Amino acid sequence: MAIERLRVLRELADRGTVAAVAAALSMTPSAVSQQLKVLAREAGVALLEPDGRRVRLTDAGRALVVRADEVLAAMDKAAAEMASYRGSPRGEVRVALFPSGAALLLPRVLAELAGSGVEMVARDEDVPAVEVPRLLADYDVVLTHRDERAASIGGPRVASRVLMREPIDVVVGPNHRLAGHGAVVPAELADETWLSVRGGFPVDDVLRSIATVTGVQPRIAQRLNDFTVIEALVASGYGIALMPRHAVRHPDVVMLRLAGVRAARLYDLATRPHAEKRPAVATVLAAFQAAARRATGPDDQQK
Repeated sequence: MAIERLRVLRELADRGTVAAVAAALSMTPSAVSQQLKVLAREAGVALLEPDGRRVRLTDAGRALVVRADEVLAAMDKAAAEMASYRGSPRGEVRVALFPSGAALLLPRVLAELAGSGVEMVARDEDVPAVEVPRLLADYDVVLTHRDERAASIGGPRVASRVLMREPIDVVVGPNHRLAGHGAVVPAELADETWLSVRGGFPVDDVLRSIATVTGVQPRIAQRLNDFTVIEALVASGYGIALMPRHAVRHPDVVMLRLAGVRAARLYDLATRPHAEKRPAVATVLAAFQAAARRATGPDDQQK
């Protein structure tokens, strides 16, 4: 089976449609379809089946995608080994980061990479952790986040490693009735108006945990994914919020530790399996680990 046809199959698994694969690989849809037909003949088994006006992978097709990941990773490793004979790790590594994680870690990561010969191309991608497999179609490394009680996103086609733990605190305005408290319990928050993020993100998961403890559905006035905006509204008295500890910047908000609920998010670094065997990717992963050690304090350790 030809390696390039395996790459086409993997792209279909990642992107979902022949048209999307064609756009990503600068091919025509008919050329993509032809490559997939040839690959099916080479495999000796049907890899696709109709799904309305589209096609989807058969069980055999899904199994071959996992093997395609291994073959393509081996090819990347071979290319990286040849590059190692030319000196230190070099090359471009594409990285996706969620915005608040990028604000905390990206300057430190870039400082770690200075002079390494590795060029990191960073993009912000604000999506729930469940969408990481889709992002790995376009990126070598994805920094994502999840509630610390949520399951790992790792699987047959995603390698995931926990980078750090960040507590999630309650933030209130300077004139709020709880502003003088060092910590609060969920029962004290039952009647509050909340400013939160969209569903599927760690902060919203913690807010739902508070609702479970109190038995009261939270009254959410606004859902915004920009913590800078949320802070400004909290400081102006329009509600209270949950925020990751290192994302708090506004001088007029007061942070309160949340007691009685496990409240933290985990940062995960996701790649395709075996991607770390590429020296350039391994260098970027090591830079993230060093940056996380410098960014965190004793309260951020995993429990």
